[in-house]
Amino acid sequence: MLKATPFLLFDGNCAEAMTFYHECLGGELRLTKLGDTPMKGAFPAETHGRIINAHIKSGNIEFSATDWMAAPQYEPVQGTTYALFVTGDDLGETKAVFEKLRAGADADRFQPLHAMPFGMYGQFYDRFGVQWIFVVPNRSSE
Repeated sequence: MLKATPFLLFDGNCAEAMTFYHECLGGELRLTKLGDTPMKGAFPAETHGRIINAHIKSGNIEFSATDWMAAPQYEPVQGTTYALFVTGDDLGETKAVFEKLRAGADADRFQPLHAMPFGMYGQFYDRFGVQWIFVVPNRSSE
């Protein structure tokens, strides 16, 4: 089954923002720094303190976030600092929805579903300018 949650992108202050939201909303907060993941080798050392994934769950409120780590030619601007974050537990189902939604997607910002240390990952901006991020976690990382 697929699940979508709001996903916010910050420019270096994700931990501060999500800590503030957690103070306001309560619940559970999970912060994962890039430097604490197997992906750290793919990024410069100065980015290892950035948040690769933050997640808040408080009752029926749930959302995720990250610090901006897109290619340098893509600067964060209003409208590109949010996304719909879709997680799935079935790769076939997730891929079918991914393929439907990507019709007319921005080719310059398209990343097909591909293997990452945490599972399958893909993202794109659809023909309406909405960013979609898809993840199918490895079963061992759940």
